[in-house]
This record gives sequence, structure tokens and C-alpha cells, in this order.
Amino acid sequence: MSEAAAPRSHRTRSWWGWGWADAHPDDAECIAMGALVPGTLARPLPLPRIADLRIGAPAVTPPAALAHLVTADPAVRASHAMGKAFRDVARALRGRPGRIPDLVAHPRSDRHVADLLEWAGDRAVAVVPYGGGSSVVGGVEYRGAAHRAVLSLDLTAMDAVLELDPAGRSALVQAGILGPALEDRLRPHGLTLRHFPQSFEFSTLGGWLATRAGGHYATGRTRIDDFAQSLRVVTPAATGTSWRLPSSGAGPSPDRLFLGSEGALGIITQAWMRLQERPHHKASAAVAFARFEDALEAVRAVAQSDLSPANCRLLDAGEAALSGASRDGSAVLVLGFESATAPVGDRLAHAVDLARAHGGTADGGAGSGGSGGSGGPSDAAVGAWRSAFLRMPYLRDGLARMGAVVETFETAATWDRIPALIDEIRSEVGAAARKATGHPALVNCRLTHVYPDGAAPYFTVIAGGRDGDEDAVWDELKAVAEDVLHRHRATITHHHAVGRDHRRSYDRQRPEPFALALRAAKSALDPHGVLNPGVLLDA
Repeated sequence: MSEAAAPRSHRTRSWWGWGWADAHPDDAECIAMGALVPGTLARPLPLPRIADLRIGAPAVTPPAALAHLVTADPAVRASHAMGKAFRDVARALRGRPGRIPDLVAHPRSDRHVADLLEWAGDRAVAVVPYGGGSSVVGGVEYRGAAHRAVLSLDLTAMDAVLELDPAGRSALVQAGILGPALEDRLRPHGLTLRHFPQSFEFSTLGGWLATRAGGHYATGRTRIDDFAQSLRVVTPAATGTSWRLPSSGAGPSPDRLFLGSEGALGIITQAWMRLQERPHHKASAAVAFARFEDALEAVRAVAQSDLSPANCRLLDAGEAALSGASRDGSAVLVLGFESATAPVGDRLAHAVDLARAHGGTADGGAGSGGSGGSGGPSDAAVGAWRSAFLRMPYLRDGLARMGAVVETFETAATWDRIPALIDEIRSEVGAAARKATGHPALVNCRLTHVYPDGAAPYFTVIAGGRDGDEDAVWDELKAVAEDVLHRHRATITHHHAVGRDHRRSYDRQRPEPFALALRAAKSALDPHGVLNPGVLLDA
């Protein structure tokens, strides 16, 4: 392992898997992990090489006026061919990355974006917007054959903070900025966007807005929607900017049309974002439960209080063991509070008391009211969870090299449906995995976000695969999970977006009048049908 090797500026992104190329498990760690999962390979699959892919010449040539924005370099094209879902990793490991874009563009202004869209529309070239490339739902790849060529539109050269309004605690930011760069530029002003999805290091503001991303925080303003004040969007039909206002009741919100549109209606190029003061007071604790059912009731009580914890993650026994937060079969509730203005110890103590009233146990220092940790078992559990949370995508890729199938999916439902939903996902997806692979599967659950009226369960499935057919097993398990979610009227996605992988369920979830309006908007804004074909709507 060489995770701590090089500084960020000198590290290389993995083209086939998650994150940094030097942070992936080595062969020995892959073998050790594979030994824990029945039905995996004896040795890890070799790391895939771009040189082994058959990457042909581009089907189109950009005009001279745009040539300086566009590259046909095979390595750049391969790195933009797909996202970071397990299905993408499995295909890359087997040398089947799918349709590789013909060209990759790096516009540096709205004018560049508009010119590229105009050229693409005239030439029937599909345009797939690309930020950090961390999509896990097929959002950044082209599937189909209706277009003569594919252009990946990489926005990361548009990464400036254009204007800062300290009085209004807002900033005008270009959409291609990556999460760490944005926070670095806000930090000297004592401000933060306070939006930290698991993909934070490898995702952009534009990607968050286009997918309605959910952040790390479990309650309150955790969705990117809550922070968007105004959007500027370039479409093939026109370019427009919504007014920057604290609130408005003037008709349907224009920003709502593009938040979550996943590049199918236009390209978000910049946005005014609401900021917050950086927190100075923090406190956290972990509470253990012998029964997961009691833990669910405790979480509901905390969510329906006025405490608004920053973190309220419930890990079932399997998830707690996997992350190292518990070794005795307990479910674990990870609680955290923060504030820029006042100590939060009393709020943490109250939340821990609510959890204890529902059968939870915490070490003596967990609810003591301080802004620091106690150094006891509770702190160790919180620290273990945080480390596992950031490390898990790399471990997934290591298991994929061993031929395992590792699926994660999330949803949201009302409290009255949550217990049965979780039980049926565990039983039906577990049974489907055994049927598909001949081996038992691990099906874990955690709650990532909680609300007064419901919660967002997040599931992890780990199973042995079928040698050479891992992506097909993934598809089978995904279909079973989608059917269970639909039966319980649970959303197909809480924060992963729709992309191409969730289209079937999204079509079943949305009301038909809204579908009609969305199709009309697509036709008006993208008359040639070149913007991210197949996302949200049929190509």
C-alpha cells in the first residue's frame, strides 16, 4: 500500500477505478479480502491498461476554431468513458469499458461551451457532460448508436471563485471546481459550503448541482439544492441566469428545472452558492444497540427532536463490523454535532439520552457535554467509522479484482415503511445473490440521512461473482433491489442520481404530467437531442 505517498498535485487519478491510482489495495491485500468472501478468485485480476484497449480514430474532427479546446488523446478518452460504479470497474477489469468518447473538450468559458454545443448539434455528436467523473449510475457514459460520435465535455478547466459576498455569505463559483479546491478558496474567509459527499475529493460543484447531490451531513441542509441561490445554464437553445435572491414566490422556480437534470437539458456553468461560517465547536459519540429495531426507534426520536445533529448514521451489525465500529454484533449509532457560534456538548448529551431511552448504551464520556472526545470506546468507534467511510470505495475495487460483486444502492422512504423495506432488501437481494452465484452474500444497511418523516437507508451487498460475468450479476441484483423499492414506494435514489442505470425505476416513479413537461423541455432546449442522450429521457 502506498496511500500516503505523494501530495495531491503530483498524484494520478485511476482511469479504471476509484480515486488515486496509488491508493488501491495491493495484490496481497486483495487476496486477504477475497479469502473472506466465498466464491472469489484465487488471485486478483491484473490492473487494466489503456494500451490494451482498442481505441480507434475519432469519427469526427472539430473545426479549427474549437480545436484548441479538444483532444483525441487515447488515455484522456479512456478516462472519460465511464464513471465509478461497480459495473464500470468490473467492465474495465475485463477490458470492456463500453463506448469510448471520440473527443474530450475542456472549455474555459460559457462562450466555449455554447460554441461546442452548436457544433455538436450540427454534426449529430452526442455531448456527455463530465465533472469529476465519480458517477455511480452510468451518468457520464454514452450507450446507444444514434449519434455518429461522442464528445465528453469536461468542465474542470472552469474552476474559479468569481465573486465573494461576505455580507450575504455567498459566492459565485464556476461549476468545474472540485470540492477540495472550493474549500481551499473559501477557508481564508472563514467560510465553507459545508457540502461533503463521499465523492467530495473527486467531484465538482456542477456535478453536485446536476445530480442533486446529498452531502455527508445527516439532518438539516444537507442537499446541494439548499445551497443553490442562482444558476447560469448554457443550452443549445439559449443561455440564461436566474436572479440571485434569498427567496422568491414568482412562479415555478427556474433553478428547479436544472437541479437534477444531469446534463440532459443544459450545462450548468456557474452558480451563486450560500455559504456558512466554518464550525469551531464539535462533539461526537457512538451508541450501541443490541437490537436494530430499537436503534431505528432511537434514530426517529432524534430526527423528530429539534437537535439537528450534523451526523446521525445508524450502522446495522454487519455494517458496524465491516467498518470496525463494533465487534460484538451490536448496531451502532454515530452521532455528531457542530456549530460556528456555541458549544454543542449539551445537544450531544440530549441526543445520547434519547438513544439510551430506546435501549442504547454509550461509554461514560460519550454524552458528557464536552466539545472534544473522551478518548474512550465511543471515540474509537466514531474514528473507525470515519476511516472506513473514506476507504471503502478503494476496498470495493480490491474485491472487484478478486471477482467479487460489490453493490451499493440507497433510497429514502417514510418511517412507516422503513423496517419492512430493510428486511425485504436483506432477504430478497440476499436470495438473489445466492441464486446468481451459488454462494451466500453479505447484505448490510446503514441510515445515511434522517428526517422527521423518514430516512435514507443505504445498502451494501458483497458476494462472490461468476467468473467473467460480474457485471451481469450486478445487473441481476440491481433489478431485484429496484423491484423491492418500487413495491414499498421508496425512491430509486436519494443522492446517487438517476443516470442510465436507474431509468426503469425513475420512469415508474415520476408522475406522467411531469414526464410530459420534461419531454417538452428537452425538445425546446435541446432540439437536436445531443445532450447526454438516454439520461432521464429516451435518446
